Amino acid sequence: MTLWLDLASWACLVAGGAFCIVGAVGMLRMPDFYTRMHAASVVDTLGAGLVLLGLLLQAGPTLVAVKLLMVGLLIFFGSPTATHALARAALARGLQPQLADEDDAPSKR
Repeated sequence: MTLWLDLASWACLVAGGAFCIVGAVGMLRMPDFYTRMHAASVVDTLGAGLVLLGLLLQAGPTLVAVKLLMVGLLIFFGSPTATHALARAALARGLQPQLADEDDAPSKR
């Protein structure tokens, strides 16, 4: 049983790390603030959740597991809320999303 738990835990840890790396690459590759923020928030929330799930499986039924659940709930509710507030603040300050330029748009035939 512990072998399967260790395998599931490591799978969650590796998948969570991979999602965090994809989010970091997305932040570097995206063209404007809003798409970078989307890449960071959505992918890293999933990545952090998988890492926490992997750590939760390693912790077992202890007080550490309860603390990990609390951190997971904080990330689950706090990250989308903070991202939404950041996007609204940027929009209120006049930062417009980058739209396709006339040169970049495909030609209409």
